Amino acid sequence: MRLNPAQVPDDDLWFLPGPAEEGPDYLPPGPRAVPDDTLVVSDWIRAEAACAAGLARIAGRLGALDDRFRRGPEGWRHRLALLEAADLSWFVGDRVGPDRLALWVSLRLSGVQNDTGALARLGWAARRLTGGPGPEDDLSGFLDRRDPETINEGAELFADRASAWLEMMRAARSLHPISRACMGFHLWSLAGLGQPGDRMAAAVTAGRIAASEGRGAVSAPLAMGGAGGMRAGGAPAERLVCWLDGMEAASLTAMRHLDDIEAWAARAKAATAALSGKTPPALCLVLIEWPLVSAPMAERLTGSSRAAAQRNLAWMATQGLIREVTGQGRFRIWKAA
Repeated sequence: MRLNPAQVPDDDLWFLPGPAEEGPDYLPPGPRAVPDDTLVVSDWIRAEAACAAGLARIAGRLGALDDRFRRGPEGWRHRLALLEAADLSWFVGDRVGPDRLALWVSLRLSGVQNDTGALARLGWAARRLTGGPGPEDDLSGFLDRRDPETINEGAELFADRASAWLEMMRAARSLHPISRACMGFHLWSLAGLGQPGDRMAAAVTAGRIAASEGRGAVSAPLAMGGAGGMRAGGAPAERLVCWLDGMEAASLTAMRHLDDIEAWAARAKAATAALSGKTPPALCLVLIEWPLVSAPMAERLTGSSRAAAQRNLAWMATQGLIREVTGQGRFRIWKAA
């Protein structure tokens, strides 16, 4: 009697080969699939639509900050740029305080324990946060990076990597500048830009893009309220939500700082109105522009003598306008109280 094959249980088919076992793959990796620009931008467009309410709130706060900068003195931009660059140094691991950064930018002074390379990067960040060419116009000029005239055959050019990133940003022109800045920041390392592990250039570039439509603010603060918005991972929607939260905290911190320094400037102007000479008003302007000031800095930035600078700093300290922050007898540094 012949059995119907459909009626035979699978366990009785001993003569059939078993399931194939997956072994280790020893083949070399093939070419990596590059995502289509259109698909990447579409993901960020959907993320922006999901965060429309939060984006509108942050755009309003950034607009208020832009108006404050437009109506305020030029020194405000420089002051907040130094504070933002110092906070970014902690985000990237350099850990340089505002006092060391101020000494480097004003006098090119550095301590034995300071990394001059890190100070140079922070000096570049402070300059780009206050002016210079825009990143979306000339990225090579913005980063101060050019390909050498002689390069090995087959070597990857920086201009090619920069062009790929710029093409992606141009494809995302429909996005709001804040959303486009977030996208550009997270695509920075994928484009092979910057040094390995250095996200300073990406953050400065994103801050400039976020404020690209402003008239007063040159850059949007990103790290002043904590750098949590730049540490997010996951899908574009998750990254954008954290980005907006971080920008809101940074914008509020910047606004509070401007309120404090504006109130201090009015108090200092009233207190020094009866003093003679050009040093007191010039020193007030220096303390508005610089978050921390030493006697050599005051001498150079005001154009006065060392004795006049020290005498006026001592007088302002006795009046409660400034306070000394180092607690030392030498190499002292003051800040607006």
